[in-house]
Amino acid sequence: MKIINLGCKRRSVQLKQPFKTSLRSVTKIDVVDVHVELENGVTGVGSAASTWQITGESLEGIMTAVNGPLKEAALNKDILFLNKVNMELEKSCAGNTSAKAAVDIALHDAYCKLFNLPLYALLGGYTNKLETDMTISIDDPQLMYQSAREKVAEGFNVLKIKVGNDERLDLLRIEKVREAVGDDVLLRLDANQGWISKQAVHIIQFMEREKWGIELVEQPVPANDLEGLKFVRDHVSTPIMADESVFTPRDASRLVQLGAVDLINIKLMKCGGIRRAWQIADMCEAAGIQCMIGSMMESVVSVTAASHLAAAHPNITYYDLDAPIWMTDENMKGGMQFEGNKIRLSDDPGIGFN
Repeated sequence: MKIINLGCKRRSVQLKQPFKTSLRSVTKIDVVDVHVELENGVTGVGSAASTWQITGESLEGIMTAVNGPLKEAALNKDILFLNKVNMELEKSCAGNTSAKAAVDIALHDAYCKLFNLPLYALLGGYTNKLETDMTISIDDPQLMYQSAREKVAEGFNVLKIKVGNDERLDLLRIEKVREAVGDDVLLRLDANQGWISKQAVHIIQFMEREKWGIELVEQPVPANDLEGLKFVRDHVSTPIMADESVFTPRDASRLVQLGAVDLINIKLMKCGGIRRAWQIADMCEAAGIQCMIGSMMESVVSVTAASHLAAAHPNITYYDLDAPIWMTDENMKGGMQFEGNKIRLSDDPGIGFN
């Protein structure tokens, strides 16, 4: 069954409120939607978001990669040999992981529709229900206090707190959020590379002495400071998770070999799609390292694909899939459905968009 067309178009999606981390602050996201068509008329959809500070890809760069080398690698190939097609996509150009992920998602969507299966079932199936955390943007401590109270009232019992641009303020932010939600809500911290290693150890050890009950700390140091990441893990009791340090299975393997992390956050936009993401989760499972599924600030299309992956792989046990909740109406029919912190995936073929 040949792939006869592949194309893309751009759109912008406004956020309900600004999303702030130590790396950036955004009020809207730019999305590239990818569509593939098979010779029997079946179509598939994928998407990517531009995140300069993490993947280095612009909106224009994503579109150029999709319409150029990725399209050339996919056209007239038989989708029944999906792994072979995806290997050709991976070799067609260096980098461009978000563009590759968007095409990969669209191909998986079309492939599933051929066999009338939801993606999570095609991948082996494990569940079709997940629970996500909710992100609290980095901000004034009192505003974060208020936001945390609101999110718990909406049904979220795991909060991911963005920190990382000021040590004194970070500690005050965490203290205020813990005060806001009490002891029964799990708190995760994401420094987004905002600390250096000794500083991270000082902050985390302080929180441990204060018994603030932090479940994990994500990417406390710059992405390329693997020795610093190991230093932090070696000097604290709180589990340490890598995010921006891991794009490829090779990256994950190196961190495992170094003993630098307790957990790894997988994102389709970083690793280039479902095939590579599955490899990372498999390798981590063999090493006894559990994984989180996360996303950038992305469209519901790509986050739904990530949710299907998480629902199928038993080693993906942490879920950070709240990005679509931040969006204004995307006018997309189907995909993941939210009820408080609960996510339900439909039994519709592919990733479930009409």
